[in-house]
Parts: sequence; C-alpha cells; structure tokens
Amino acid sequence: MQDVIVAGERAARGGDEAAFTALLQPVLEAGYRLACGMLHDPQAAEDAVQEAALKAWRKLGRLRVGADLRPWFLGIVANECRTTRRSAWWARVGGLLVERQVEAGSDSVLTGLEVRRALRSLEHNNRLVLVLRHYLDLPVEEIAGVTSLSVHAVESRLARATRDLRAKLGSMGVSNG
Repeated sequence: MQDVIVAGERAARGGDEAAFTALLQPVLEAGYRLACGMLHDPQAAEDAVQEAALKAWRKLGRLRVGADLRPWFLGIVANECRTTRRSAWWARVGGLLVERQVEAGSDSVLTGLEVRRALRSLEHNNRLVLVLRHYLDLPVEEIAGVTSLSVHAVESRLARATRDLRAKLGSMGVSNG
C-alpha cells in the first residue's frame, strides 16, 4: 500500500493532476471540517479549502517524500483560515453573517452561537488546537504535526485554550460544566 502512495506522490510531483487529486481526496473532508471550525461559515470554509488545495498543488515539492499528507495539508488550511480572518472583509462582515445564520435557528442552537462567539474570540493558535482536537478528534501527536509544535507544547496550548474558552463562556453566562 505504501508503494502505491509513494508512486502516486511521484506522479503528482511530476505534474499529474489526477494523481494529486487522488492524494488530496482523503484529506479534503478533514480540511473542510477544520475550516468550518475556524471560520464558522460554510462558504468561507469551502473557499479556504479550495485555496489551500491550490497552494498545496503549488508547494507539493516542499512535502517530504513519504511524509503524511494530512498534517501538512491541514497546516495549509489553518494558515488559509488565518489569512481569511485577517482580511478587511472578514473583519467587517464575516462574523455578522455567521451570527445571522445561527440566530435564525432554534433556541438549542443559541448555546452553540455563544460557544462559537467565545471560540471566535480566542487567539488563532488557541482556537486552532481546540478545533483540531475537538472538531476533528485528532490525537495530540497529529496536532503537533499540523502546528509544527512539540507534543508537550500542544498539550500546554490545549490546556490554556480550554481554560480561556471556559472563562469566556463563564463571562457570557454560559454553563461550562
């Protein structure tokens, strides 16, 4: 199986778009889930994953031969989400669109809105580790690969981010059990 993956990688590095698509296909769902968790907007998440896929295609030569594609691609998606959230458009409009989408739902969704607001207010790197751990259920070792941190640093950041999220939810009057 590994030989097939390496052969597909070689073909993709050689410019074979079909081979690249076959390599990327298994990680697109995780990329989309990560983008949704970071941006809370399905359309913006689709755009971020599409842009990340284009960047991955252009930068495929930077991926170490035989290395796991998933953490590398998720890192590109995370960076694309950061770029999106830094844009002037997002600063003015992005958060408002998300709140209007969720507020149109039922009362049970409003608690989700409060969690999203609290999560959105976290610093990017803290939000990233929480989304990777709790939205994508990635193990700490894989989060370390995505974020280029040590396992110990990821554990520390997860603890700090969880504490910060709980404090923000507490200040909003949301029970954080």
